Amino acid sequence: MSALETVRAAPGLDEYLDEVERRLSETVSAYPGLVARIGGAALAAGGKRLRPALAFLSSPLDAAPAVAAGAAVELVHMATLVHDDLIDGATVRRGHASAWSEHGEDAAKAAGDFLFARAFSVLAAEGDPGAVSVLASAALSLARGEAMQRRQRHDPDTRLDDYLERCALKTGALFAAACVLGGAHGEYGRLLGIAFQIADDVLDCAGETIETGKVPGTDLRDGTPTLPLLLAAQDDSVVRAALAGGALDGALVRVAATGALERSREVARDYASRAQACLDGAERREELEALAEAVVERSF
Repeated sequence: MSALETVRAAPGLDEYLDEVERRLSETVSAYPGLVARIGGAALAAGGKRLRPALAFLSSPLDAAPAVAAGAAVELVHMATLVHDDLIDGATVRRGHASAWSEHGEDAAKAAGDFLFARAFSVLAAEGDPGAVSVLASAALSLARGEAMQRRQRHDPDTRLDDYLERCALKTGALFAAACVLGGAHGEYGRLLGIAFQIADDVLDCAGETIETGKVPGTDLRDGTPTLPLLLAAQDDSVVRAALAGGALDGALVRVAATGALERSREVARDYASRAQACLDGAERREELEALAEAVVERSF
Protein backbone atom coordinates (compact mmCIF):
# COMPACT_ATOMS: atom_id res chain seq x y z
CA MET A 1 0.00 0.00 0.00
CA SER A 2 1.38 3.40 -0.98
CA ALA A 3 1.71 6.27 1.50
CA LEU A 4 -1.26 8.06 -0.06
CA GLU A 5 -3.38 4.89 0.05
CA THR A 6 -2.54 4.52 3.75
CA VAL A 7 -3.84 8.01 4.41
CA ARG A 8 -6.99 7.51 2.38
CA ALA A 9 -7.73 4.24 4.17
CA ALA A 10 -8.02 5.97 7.56
CA PRO A 11 -11.36 4.82 9.03
CA GLY A 12 -13.95 7.57 8.85
CA LEU A 13 -11.91 9.94 6.67
CA ASP A 14 -14.07 9.61 3.56
CA GLU A 15 -17.25 10.21 5.52
CA TYR A 16 -15.69 13.21 7.25
CA LEU A 17 -14.57 14.76 3.97
CA ASP A 18 -18.07 14.23 2.55
CA GLU A 19 -19.46 16.18 5.50
CA VAL A 20 -16.88 18.93 4.99
CA GLU A 21 -17.82 19.11 1.32
CA ARG A 22 -21.49 19.55 2.21
CA ARG A 23 -20.62 22.26 4.73
CA LEU A 24 -18.48 24.05 2.15
CA SER A 25 -21.29 24.00 -0.39
CA GLU A 26 -23.83 25.30 2.12
CA THR A 27 -21.48 28.02 3.33
CA VAL A 28 -20.50 29.31 -0.10
CA SER A 29 -24.04 29.30 -1.48
CA ALA A 30 -25.63 31.01 1.54
CA TYR A 31 -25.45 34.48 -0.06
CA PRO A 32 -26.29 34.20 -3.78
CA GLY A 33 -24.54 36.52 -6.21
CA LEU A 34 -21.41 36.80 -8.31
CA VAL A 35 -18.94 36.26 -5.48
CA ALA A 36 -20.83 33.16 -4.39
CA ARG A 37 -20.75 31.86 -7.98
CA ILE A 38 -17.00 32.42 -8.12
CA GLY A 39 -16.63 30.69 -4.77
CA GLY A 40 -18.78 27.84 -6.02
CA ALA A 41 -16.56 27.47 -9.08
CA ALA A 42 -13.48 27.34 -6.85
CA LEU A 43 -15.20 24.69 -4.78
CA ALA A 44 -16.25 22.68 -7.83
CA ALA A 45 -12.70 22.74 -9.19
CA GLY A 46 -11.83 20.35 -6.39
CA GLY A 47 -8.47 20.06 -4.71
CA LYS A 48 -6.70 17.68 -2.39
CA ARG A 49 -8.66 18.79 0.71
CA LEU A 50 -5.40 18.21 2.56
CA ARG A 51 -6.09 20.75 5.29
CA PRO A 52 -9.46 19.24 6.28
CA ALA A 53 -7.81 15.82 6.22
CA LEU A 54 -5.20 17.16 8.65
CA ALA A 55 -7.95 18.39 10.96
CA PHE A 56 -9.49 14.90 10.90
CA LEU A 57 -6.23 13.03 11.44
CA SER A 58 -5.40 15.35 14.36
CA SER A 59 -8.69 14.75 16.15
CA PRO A 60 -9.00 12.35 19.12
CA LEU A 61 -10.29 8.89 18.24
CA ASP A 62 -12.94 9.10 20.98
CA ALA A 63 -14.43 12.40 19.76
CA ALA A 64 -16.33 13.44 16.66
CA PRO A 65 -13.94 15.26 14.29
CA ALA A 66 -14.81 18.94 13.86
CA VAL A 67 -16.45 19.45 10.48
CA ALA A 68 -16.48 23.23 11.02
CA ALA A 69 -12.70 23.25 11.47
CA GLY A 70 -12.16 21.34 8.25
CA ALA A 71 -14.49 23.62 6.31
CA ALA A 72 -12.97 26.79 7.77
CA VAL A 73 -9.35 25.96 6.94
CA GLU A 74 -10.34 24.94 3.41
CA LEU A 75 -12.26 28.18 2.90
CA VAL A 76 -9.21 30.18 3.93
CA HIS A 77 -7.10 28.12 1.55
CA MET A 78 -9.56 28.70 -1.30
CA ALA A 79 -9.55 32.42 -0.57
CA THR A 80 -5.77 32.57 -0.77
CA LEU A 81 -5.79 30.77 -4.12
CA VAL A 82 -8.23 33.29 -5.59
CA HIS A 83 -6.14 36.20 -4.32
CA ASP A 84 -2.78 34.62 -5.20
CA ASP A 85 -3.84 34.04 -8.81
CA LEU A 86 -4.76 37.71 -9.06
CA ILE A 87 -1.51 38.90 -7.48
CA ASP A 88 0.59 36.55 -9.61
CA GLY A 89 -1.36 37.13 -12.82
CA ALA A 90 -1.98 33.38 -13.14
CA THR A 91 -4.65 32.63 -15.73
CA VAL A 92 -5.06 28.91 -14.94
CA ARG A 93 -6.01 27.16 -11.71
CA ARG A 94 -6.57 23.39 -11.57
CA GLY A 95 -7.02 23.25 -15.30
CA HIS A 96 -9.64 26.01 -15.40
CA ALA A 97 -9.54 29.75 -15.96
CA SER A 98 -8.63 31.56 -12.74
CA ALA A 99 -11.29 33.75 -11.15
CA TRP A 100 -9.74 37.09 -12.08
CA SER A 101 -9.09 36.10 -15.70
CA GLU A 102 -12.71 35.04 -16.15
CA HIS A 103 -14.57 37.59 -14.04
CA GLY A 104 -12.17 40.51 -13.64
CA GLU A 105 -9.89 41.74 -10.88
CA ASP A 106 -12.51 43.45 -8.74
CA ALA A 107 -14.75 40.38 -8.70
CA ALA A 108 -11.83 38.14 -7.76
CA LYS A 109 -10.82 40.44 -4.88
CA ALA A 110 -14.39 40.44 -3.60
CA ALA A 111 -14.72 36.67 -3.97
CA GLY A 112 -11.54 36.04 -2.02
CA ASP A 113 -12.73 38.38 0.73
CA PHE A 114 -16.08 36.60 0.74
CA LEU A 115 -14.42 33.20 1.24
CA PHE A 116 -12.28 34.57 4.08
CA ALA A 117 -15.36 36.00 5.77
CA ARG A 118 -17.32 32.77 5.39
CA ALA A 119 -14.44 30.82 6.93
CA PHE A 120 -14.63 32.86 10.12
CA SER A 121 -18.42 32.74 10.16
CA VAL A 122 -18.27 28.94 10.16
CA LEU A 123 -16.07 28.89 13.24
CA ALA A 124 -17.91 31.74 14.97
CA ALA A 125 -21.14 29.77 14.69
CA GLU A 126 -19.54 27.05 16.83
CA GLY A 127 -19.19 29.50 19.71
CA ASP A 128 -15.50 28.79 20.28
CA PRO A 129 -13.50 32.03 20.41
CA GLY A 130 -10.27 30.06 20.82
CA ALA A 131 -10.80 28.40 17.43
CA VAL A 132 -11.47 31.77 15.81
CA SER A 133 -8.25 33.09 17.33
CA VAL A 134 -6.26 30.17 15.93
CA LEU A 135 -7.57 30.78 12.43
CA ALA A 136 -7.08 34.54 12.72
CA SER A 137 -3.44 34.02 13.67
CA ALA A 138 -2.96 31.75 10.66
CA ALA A 139 -4.59 34.32 8.37
CA LEU A 140 -2.21 36.99 9.68
CA SER A 141 0.73 34.70 8.94
CA LEU A 142 -0.54 34.23 5.40
CA ALA A 143 -0.63 37.98 4.88
CA ARG A 144 2.86 38.40 6.32
CA GLY A 145 4.16 35.64 4.07
CA GLU A 146 2.62 37.26 1.00
CA ALA A 147 4.21 40.59 1.91
CA MET A 148 7.57 38.87 2.33
CA GLN A 149 7.19 37.24 -1.08
CA ARG A 150 6.54 40.63 -2.67
CA ARG A 151 9.72 42.02 -1.06
CA GLN A 152 11.79 39.07 -2.27
CA ARG A 153 10.55 39.23 -5.86
CA HIS A 154 13.32 39.18 -8.48
CA ASP A 155 15.98 38.82 -5.78
CA PRO A 156 18.30 35.87 -6.53
CA ASP A 157 20.24 36.74 -3.36
CA THR A 158 17.28 35.90 -1.11
CA ARG A 159 18.63 33.98 1.87
CA LEU A 160 17.48 30.37 2.11
CA ASP A 161 16.41 30.98 5.72
CA ASP A 162 14.16 33.81 4.55
CA TYR A 163 12.65 31.57 1.90
CA LEU A 164 11.96 28.90 4.53
CA GLU A 165 10.40 31.49 6.82
CA ARG A 166 8.12 32.48 3.95
CA CYS A 167 7.11 28.83 3.52
CA ALA A 168 6.30 28.61 7.21
CA LEU A 169 4.13 31.73 7.02
CA LYS A 170 2.36 31.11 3.70
CA THR A 171 1.82 27.36 4.03
CA GLY A 172 2.96 26.00 7.37
CA ALA A 173 0.75 28.30 9.43
CA LEU A 174 -2.51 27.06 7.93
CA PHE A 175 -1.38 23.42 8.13
CA ALA A 176 -0.57 24.03 11.80
CA ALA A 177 -3.96 25.66 12.35
CA ALA A 178 -5.70 22.62 10.85
CA CYS A 179 -3.88 20.39 13.34
CA VAL A 180 -4.64 22.63 16.32
CA LEU A 181 -8.30 22.98 15.36
CA GLY A 182 -8.48 19.21 15.09
CA GLY A 183 -7.11 18.88 18.60
CA ALA A 184 -3.38 18.23 18.18
CA HIS A 185 -0.16 20.22 18.48
CA GLY A 186 0.62 22.37 15.48
CA GLU A 187 4.37 21.76 15.06
CA TYR A 188 3.79 18.68 12.90
CA GLY A 189 1.58 20.75 10.64
CA ARG A 190 4.05 23.63 10.43
CA LEU A 191 6.91 21.35 9.39
CA LEU A 192 4.67 19.40 7.03
CA GLY A 193 3.56 22.65 5.42
CA ILE A 194 7.15 23.68 4.75
CA ALA A 195 7.85 20.28 3.18
CA PHE A 196 4.70 20.57 1.10
CA GLN A 197 5.61 24.05 -0.17
CA ILE A 198 9.13 23.02 -1.16
CA ALA A 199 7.69 20.04 -3.05
CA ASP A 200 5.18 22.38 -4.69
CA ASP A 201 7.99 24.70 -5.77
CA VAL A 202 9.87 21.76 -7.27
CA LEU A 203 6.76 20.78 -9.21
CA ASP A 204 6.50 24.31 -10.56
CA CYS A 205 9.88 23.72 -12.19
CA ALA A 206 9.29 20.13 -13.25
CA GLY A 207 5.59 19.28 -13.19
CA GLU A 208 3.18 18.88 -16.07
CA THR A 209 0.13 21.13 -16.32
CA ILE A 210 -2.19 18.13 -16.66
CA GLU A 211 -0.96 16.80 -13.28
CA THR A 212 -0.53 19.99 -11.29
CA GLY A 213 -3.32 22.12 -12.79
CA LYS A 214 -0.82 24.98 -13.07
CA VAL A 215 1.45 26.14 -15.87
CA PRO A 216 5.07 25.10 -15.14
CA GLY A 217 7.59 27.88 -14.63
CA THR A 218 5.19 30.35 -13.04
CA ASP A 219 7.59 31.15 -10.20
CA LEU A 220 10.47 31.91 -12.56
CA ARG A 221 8.29 34.10 -14.78
CA ASP A 222 7.03 35.99 -11.73
CA GLY A 223 10.48 36.32 -10.21
CA THR A 224 9.45 34.42 -7.08
CA PRO A 225 12.62 33.05 -5.43
CA THR A 226 11.89 29.44 -4.51
CA LEU A 227 14.36 26.88 -3.21
CA PRO A 228 15.10 25.18 -6.56
CA LEU A 229 15.47 28.54 -8.28
CA LEU A 230 17.75 29.93 -5.58
CA LEU A 231 19.95 26.83 -5.56
CA ALA A 232 20.14 26.84 -9.36
CA ALA A 233 20.91 30.57 -9.41
CA GLN A 234 23.96 29.92 -7.22
CA ASP A 235 25.43 27.70 -9.96
CA ASP A 236 24.03 29.08 -13.21
CA SER A 237 24.29 32.68 -14.38
CA VAL A 238 21.41 32.26 -16.88
CA VAL A 239 19.02 31.16 -14.13
CA ARG A 240 20.29 33.95 -11.89
CA ALA A 241 19.64 36.56 -14.56
CA ALA A 242 16.20 35.14 -15.34
CA LEU A 243 15.19 35.17 -11.68
CA ALA A 244 16.37 38.78 -11.45
CA GLY A 245 13.98 39.72 -14.25
CA GLY A 246 16.05 38.96 -17.32
CA ALA A 247 15.48 36.71 -20.31
CA LEU A 248 13.71 33.42 -19.55
CA ASP A 249 14.70 31.44 -22.65
CA GLY A 250 16.16 28.09 -21.63
CA ALA A 251 16.40 29.01 -17.95
CA LEU A 252 13.90 26.42 -16.68
CA VAL A 253 15.79 23.60 -18.40
CA ARG A 254 19.01 24.82 -16.83
CA VAL A 255 17.42 24.68 -13.35
CA ALA A 256 17.08 20.92 -13.74
CA ALA A 257 20.60 20.62 -15.14
CA THR A 258 22.12 22.08 -11.96
CA GLY A 259 20.65 19.31 -9.80
CA ALA A 260 18.66 21.89 -7.84
CA LEU A 261 15.43 19.89 -8.10
CA GLU A 262 16.78 16.81 -6.37
CA ARG A 263 18.61 18.92 -3.76
CA SER A 264 15.33 20.70 -3.03
CA ARG A 265 13.49 17.39 -2.74
CA GLU A 266 16.05 16.31 -0.15
CA VAL A 267 15.32 19.42 1.90
CA ALA A 268 11.59 18.67 1.63
CA ARG A 269 12.24 15.10 2.79
CA ASP A 270 14.20 16.42 5.77
CA TYR A 271 11.29 18.62 6.83
CA ALA A 272 8.90 15.71 6.37
CA SER A 273 11.12 13.57 8.62
CA ARG A 274 11.19 16.32 11.22
CA ALA A 275 7.40 16.43 11.08
CA GLN A 276 7.22 12.68 11.62
CA ALA A 277 9.50 13.02 14.64
CA CYS A 278 6.81 15.16 16.30
CA LEU A 279 4.30 12.31 16.32
CA ASP A 280 5.19 10.43 19.52
CA GLY A 281 1.87 9.56 21.12
CA ALA A 282 -0.25 10.59 18.13
CA GLU A 283 -3.34 8.40 17.88
CA ARG A 284 -3.22 8.25 14.09
CA ARG A 285 0.56 8.14 13.83
CA GLU A 286 0.67 5.67 10.92
CA GLU A 287 -1.57 7.82 8.74
CA LEU A 288 0.22 11.06 9.69
CA GLU A 289 3.63 9.54 8.97
CA ALA A 290 2.31 8.31 5.61
CA LEU A 291 0.94 11.78 4.84
CA ALA A 292 4.38 13.29 5.38
CA GLU A 293 5.81 10.82 2.89
CA ALA A 294 3.04 11.45 0.39
CA VAL A 295 3.38 15.24 0.26
CA VAL A 296 7.06 15.15 -0.71
CA GLU A 297 6.84 12.32 -3.23
CA ARG A 298 3.75 13.59 -5.02
CA SER A 299 3.48 14.55 -8.68
CA PHE A 300 0.31 16.67 -8.33
